[in-house]
Amino acid sequence: MIIKTRGIVFGTRKYGETSLIVDIYTEERGLQSYIVNGVRSKKARVSSSLLQLLSLVEMVAYARDDRSLHRVREIKAAHVYHSIPFDLRKGAVGLFIVEVARKAIREVEENRPLFDFLYAFLRYLDDTPEPVVNAHLHFLCRLSTYLGFQPMGEARAQTPYFDLQEGQFVSDPPAHPHYLGEEMSRLVDGFLQSSAEECARIALTRDMRKLLVRHLLDFYRLHLEHFPEIRSHKILEEVLERH
Repeated sequence: MIIKTRGIVFGTRKYGETSLIVDIYTEERGLQSYIVNGVRSKKARVSSSLLQLLSLVEMVAYARDDRSLHRVREIKAAHVYHSIPFDLRKGAVGLFIVEVARKAIREVEENRPLFDFLYAFLRYLDDTPEPVVNAHLHFLCRLSTYLGFQPMGEARAQTPYFDLQEGQFVSDPPAHPHYLGEEMSRLVDGFLQSSAEECARIALTRDMRKLLVRHLLDFYRLHLEHFPEIRSHKILEEVLERH
């Protein structure tokens, strides 16, 4: 079967002398791996820059349910980034987003709402003139809703604590240590209720931002089995502090 689909490049690795295996999260079939032939040769018909991490592509590919590795017939850019490659903050946020998505998403079937969220967020990141220092926090809060463990309830006077283990706002501190205090709980609720544009105006100190991202990654570990360590958040923290 031949499919036509949009996709987001999640990673690449060398295959043979001149080819690449590219992990692409697709609109039509979820997370799939594709062989792109000859891309590392001097006469390559497809530029290797098209297959960089984060790239948004349109492709025609062969698809078989009995195989885990597929072949690409045609591939081209669906969107050429104009700011992410040249803006250190946006680039660091983008790498963090894709690392989280790559390690959290294991579906090999269509999930249009999840794909549309990821695709739109990367387009927003590239296009926005707003500061992006909070973008990764908004992303983590909202991505959870598409992965099946959306925080329940709201941070109100009656429910001021966020229970990371149960995934809901509660009235009293739980007996276990996996919960957020009132200030951090309000921030989580704020990011859940805000649009990507509005999240740029949520006031946080650097220390609060660093602490919240670590709490949110703990939230993911509690709800996604075998969720591995995210390494790029340390690079992201350094970039946000220096620039």
